[in-house]
Amino acid sequence: MKNNFGNFLFTLLLLLLSNLGWSQSNAIKIKFIGNCGLYLTDGTTNIYTDFPYKSGAYNYMEYDASELDSIRENSIFIFTHRHADHYSKKQLKTALKSKGGKKYGSWNIAELEALGTHLPEFSIQTFKTKHRFSISHYSYLITWHGKKIFLSGDTETAETIRHQKGLEWAFVPPWVIIDAMRKDIKIDTKMFGVYHLYPNQKINNDSPEKIKIMDTQGEVIVIPY
Repeated sequence: MKNNFGNFLFTLLLLLLSNLGWSQSNAIKIKFIGNCGLYLTDGTTNIYTDFPYKSGAYNYMEYDASELDSIRENSIFIFTHRHADHYSKKQLKTALKSKGGKKYGSWNIAELEALGTHLPEFSIQTFKTKHRFSISHYSYLITWHGKKIFLSGDTETAETIRHQKGLEWAFVPPWVIIDAMRKDIKIDTKMFGVYHLYPNQKINNDSPEKIKIMDTQGEVIVIPY
């Protein structure tokens, strides 16, 4: 009986410490789930971008089922477009039914742009961007607690991000970096997160102090504010 009680207390302590880490004040935390899927939180508001998607779609990254189980209640889900490697209608429906929350994307852009009226120190700008396989693709600029976070999604070029100023993090696929280099476009950001890689894709990184290759699922980025 004592052993069971001791195990219970130990498990409870681990849960408390885990929740404390995610709820740390004065910091935005961004967990990389896979592809362009991110979990962002300031300890109060929980946002998922391009997640849930169909695990392994088009041979891109798979994710463990525990990622679906760990979705926070009443979260905000924001999608750049509805391709299967960014969006799963089935998994999203299940998450909304069991956990609650609200979904945003090309179908309700006006509502998404108004999200800042409901969340403290939060705003989002939307940009209709080109993706040859989708007629409705959007990139987003989130400003949260004064920190600017740009989410490219699958857009093909650096034409939109080149006009953004004072970015804290720019999450972009590798082809946007390549496009910027070819056109000698300077992107005003402190850090790049290069995402949407194939599971075994390797990219040389000569500037680790400026560029993070997003190939480690579960990795967490911390942005103090």
